[in-house]
Amino acid sequence: MIQAVLADDEVLARQKLRQLLRDERDIEIVGECASANETVELVRATKPALLFLDIRMPGMDGFDVIGALESEKNLPMPAIIFTTAYDQYALRAFEIHAVDYLLKPFTPERLRSAIQRVRDQSPGDMEVRANVHNQNGSGYTTRIVFKSRGRILFLPVSEIRWIGAEENYVRLCTEHETHLLRETMAHLEERLDPHSFLRVHRSFIVNLQFVKEVRTDHDGESSVMMLDGHKIAMSRSYKSRILESLHR
Repeated sequence: MIQAVLADDEVLARQKLRQLLRDERDIEIVGECASANETVELVRATKPALLFLDIRMPGMDGFDVIGALESEKNLPMPAIIFTTAYDQYALRAFEIHAVDYLLKPFTPERLRSAIQRVRDQSPGDMEVRANVHNQNGSGYTTRIVFKSRGRILFLPVSEIRWIGAEENYVRLCTEHETHLLRETMAHLEERLDPHSFLRVHRSFIVNLQFVKEVRTDHDGESSVMMLDGHKIAMSRSYKSRILESLHR
């Protein structure tokens, strides 16, 4: 049995969701709440496996709720299914590894699909979701989620070969594609595991798995040669860092 909490400030929305969940025999609703603070307290008390969470609620928003729950050291993190009328938070929701993002009004079939994702997860997945994007812990992001040409893409960071800065954007380069994101190099660098990704220039980050060698020409200028033959500039201030990493 999957114990669940419903968090939404609209009574009618909670009633509709409760009604839809009647057909899901393995879902047991252990409580409802209408504000962010109530949600944190109820999850703390019931320790549900699943939390249906609205984004805009009195007090904190849904992301603040998740942050508060993650700060509880001994509290198991529930699977999160967002239920909201706003589509602009979808990317952020998937960035924190929410199981699904349901836009109101959603159909019973769409809800069933989201719940099936919870059923398909292994018990260890919840701990991964809770920690993978925690910048204060030891975890680093394993995928980057973004919109591209009307799609939402889930790009494993292991597929990124190098990253380049382009004004207010960054370009993620894989074997066959490149993707342009509105992001800063500094923020992206914080999210990537420094054992795999190293900044070699203020405008470039490389995946060390795809680095072939570091070259220095007769003028003393250095560059990083990738396995695919791509040449990336390396500034002198970063040279000692990459040499140290390559000799670990």
